[in-house]
Amino acid sequence: MLALAVACAGGGRPAGASDVVETEAPNPPPAATDDSDVLDRVAMAKGWGYLVERLVSDGLERADVVDAFADPRVPAFDGLFFSLEPRESKALYREVLTRRSVLLARECREENAKALEAAEQAHRVSADILTAILHVETRCGRNTGSSLVLPGLARLAMANEPTNLAANVERSATHEGVVNEALAAQVQARARVLEEMFYPEVRATFQVAQTLGVQPLEMTGSPSGAFGAPQFLPTSYQRYGEDGNGDGRIDLFEMDDAAASTARFLEAHGWRPGLTRAQQRSVIWSYNRSDAYIDAVLELAARLNAGRHHGIRGAVASSNR
Repeated sequence: MLALAVACAGGGRPAGASDVVETEAPNPPPAATDDSDVLDRVAMAKGWGYLVERLVSDGLERADVVDAFADPRVPAFDGLFFSLEPRESKALYREVLTRRSVLLARECREENAKALEAAEQAHRVSADILTAILHVETRCGRNTGSSLVLPGLARLAMANEPTNLAANVERSATHEGVVNEALAAQVQARARVLEEMFYPEVRATFQVAQTLGVQPLEMTGSPSGAFGAPQFLPTSYQRYGEDGNGDGRIDLFEMDDAAASTARFLEAHGWRPGLTRAQQRSVIWSYNRSDAYIDAVLELAARLNAGRHHGIRGAVASSNR
């Protein structure tokens, strides 16, 4: 926050002093300047004007918005170059299926059995699938991220800002400076998609912060704006967040709420017992649009299931000896 010194002047001529001669009129006091005006200018100077104006036009309080974007913790918007067809490498999830990782996932399944099985019973989503997702996302809440949620989402929401869009179109030009019209149209379409995906998340960040009783910049998570053990985006919190432990508060950093919310999300997107592999993939695609991610989740869930049943059979065999 920027602090301003506001000069105030008071007083006047005493009653009955009309015979006092003023040889020189005093200088008028300087006009008071509101902190919000300064913060507004700071947010604009940092390049966030496009987003600020849209949020305000959507009903958010201007003072709250400019206070957040003028904050020194929010970097200036220096442009966003985006890919037309982003893809995740399978190597990104290779570590998920290592022996140590699978053992940690099994520990998560055992330590949080009550929460996971309650979510399974309520929403008919396999506890192994829930464990796999929570493990892949954050190692079952051990690594939820320490980045500020708002700036990451805001950068993505600025994809279609006119200057940024022009820079991305220019980037697609040939060495001779010729812009292919079809390619430019793809760039424009991708910018619109990113804006349509992430602008609602920026708006929801302010709303979720108010629900949780915190400031928007107190919400932390991944660099791309997901938070909590299941790494929900803010709109997912609003739509699918569930109070799993009945304490009257939805806290995605608590396993009861995280498991219940993840199960509710999957159920809402079509999960039910008896799905085919292809149908399971389709539902998980709604959670993360990455084939590599889906492969990792389903394989980890299968290993958890196999390991648990192997453990049961082994225990039965030992008791029969």
